Amino acid sequence: MSFNTIAEQLRNGELSPSVGDVKVYVQSVLEHEGDRLVMVRQGLERKLVVIGGGSLYSDLQGEAFEGFKVCPTSHENRLVLNRYFPHTAPQAFGKQVATFGLGDRLGLASPGHIKTIRGRDIKPILAQQSIRELNLTGRDYKQVMDAASYAVIQEGYTGGFGADGDHLKLEQDIQMSLDLGFTMLTLDCSDHIRNDVEGMSEAELNAAYEALDEEVRKHYEDRFLDKTFTVGGHSFTYDSASLKKNVLIYGEAIRYMLFIYDKYIKHAPRAVDFEISIDETMTPTAPESHYFVARELYDKGVDIFSMAPRFCGEFQKGIDYIGDLAQFEKELALHAAIADHFGYKLSIHSGSDKFSVFPIIGKYTKGRFHVKTAGTNWLEAVRTVAKVNPGLYRRMHQYALEHFEEAKAYYHVTTDLSMIKPLDEVDDASLPDYMNENNARQLIHITYGLLLQAKDEEGRPLFKDEFYKTLIDQEEAYEQSLASHIGRHLDLLGK
Repeated sequence: MSFNTIAEQLRNGELSPSVGDVKVYVQSVLEHEGDRLVMVRQGLERKLVVIGGGSLYSDLQGEAFEGFKVCPTSHENRLVLNRYFPHTAPQAFGKQVATFGLGDRLGLASPGHIKTIRGRDIKPILAQQSIRELNLTGRDYKQVMDAASYAVIQEGYTGGFGADGDHLKLEQDIQMSLDLGFTMLTLDCSDHIRNDVEGMSEAELNAAYEALDEEVRKHYEDRFLDKTFTVGGHSFTYDSASLKKNVLIYGEAIRYMLFIYDKYIKHAPRAVDFEISIDETMTPTAPESHYFVARELYDKGVDIFSMAPRFCGEFQKGIDYIGDLAQFEKELALHAAIADHFGYKLSIHSGSDKFSVFPIIGKYTKGRFHVKTAGTNWLEAVRTVAKVNPGLYRRMHQYALEHFEEAKAYYHVTTDLSMIKPLDEVDDASLPDYMNENNARQLIHITYGLLLQAKDEEGRPLFKDEFYKTLIDQEEAYEQSLASHIGRHLDLLGK
């Protein structure tokens, strides 16, 4: 029996990387007061082989054999391991260290992420998912956290990681994420930001402003009207028109930020990295608007980890920045100066593959930033499948083409399907090259939920099971793809 041999090797401290049909993650060994465990994989399942007889051995659930236990990598066992080994649980990092969000939609990417980020001057947010992503992938926050923690164990990583309840809007979701131990909260304020103000006439603007409560108007007028503020050598003056516009656009969002902070963050029993997202809007965030929001929060004693404005140009999913780089650099310098002035980090959302602007971000933030990625990790999974299972990739690609319009409801993209080379003109060896072409990248990027949830007439997954099996069987290939691709992100950011 392979597990018996592994248990004996664990006692002797001489583990082999494989025993029979079982892969042994030799770097995963953990020890507590004489109890010892190692993570292994048999087929598609990861398990823990545990020896000893102490409290750790007793607390882990599993099947007991003579002298050892084989335990599932379950949610319950993860909680046990978090108690005994604090480095396997997420932590808050605060404002002085660069952080990188690594949204792992599949629960398979974190080992590759750890290999990529290890030894770099930046901390990983391994668990990072939005409610929308969970709905589209059929996962929940327990599974997201479990996958990250077990990856940390598998890789023997002790450098710390974060867990981000990403783009949360509703109180019940915020409470749920905090109850589950998430250490970062990204508050999505888009439901409280007005998108109709920019198009208003002067008369409409004045009327909308006068309709606000008098106390609200007086508050902002006393603090901002005809006052000048200087940041990073640049001055912001709020005349009547600009003040009215900013109050109308952001006033209700600021009220919501204050409410969430006071109720959930200020008196939380542990440190929580609190991020404000104002990027999900129809128009870019002007630097003066960024300052306006930040000033209000700062003066009210709100301690934020980072803020994500919407930058000029387009940060579309899975492709490089679209827009005027000179204008981006000019505005980014101001946004970074504002963040620095108030002591928090500038956050860049939809940061996947924005290679042309990464050096600018690294320069003006002085290496102190937060960047979010997610979809690019899914795309590297698809690239891996295209390399090792071309038949599966072809079926997924065709399905994505047929359901593209359905997926567009969730994302702003400018994909031109006519620019994607027909499948029947591409040989198997060239299929991974689809992930180098912007239109094909976006096609696969935005259809991930449909692909993972697609079922045949009998209710069986069309792609998901084979997709997961392929990636688990080829975990080294997936890790190499991630190391190359995410490594390029970090290199250009100066990390």
